[in-house]
Amino acid sequence: VQLQESGPGLVKPSQTLSLTCTVSGGSITTNYGYWSWIRQPPGKGLEWMGAITSSGSTYYSPSLKSRTSISRDTSKNQFTLQLSSVTPEDTAVYYCAAGRRLQGSRWSDYDYRGQGTQVTVSS
Repeated sequence: VQLQESGPGLVKPSQTLSLTCTVSGGSITTNYGYWSWIRQPPGKGLEWMGAITSSGSTYYSPSLKSRTSISRDTSKNQFTLQLSSVTPEDTAVYYCAAGRRLQGSRWSDYDYRGQGTQVTVSS
């Protein structure tokens, strides 16, 4: 299974960040686990943001829940992240990943992950 993140690398403050994860070699509708978004701000550890399951159920980090939305397009085998009202503190490398554990905080919690995409929030 391979995952690939895509989206803009630069977002202005107050705008909505939108990223897509394209999955190949496996289906996001397979009863597997959790398809997650994780980010890593510069100099900090991993932060789990949220996940969507094979059935379409969503889970969010309490600290980001009010600004985060995860959805999917099963016809394209993709799932997306939207983070609204971004600030420079949302600057990070954003990853999509898949694993059987919800809210994994280490890469060992995930079976598959993308290479990550840098998103900078700046005017």
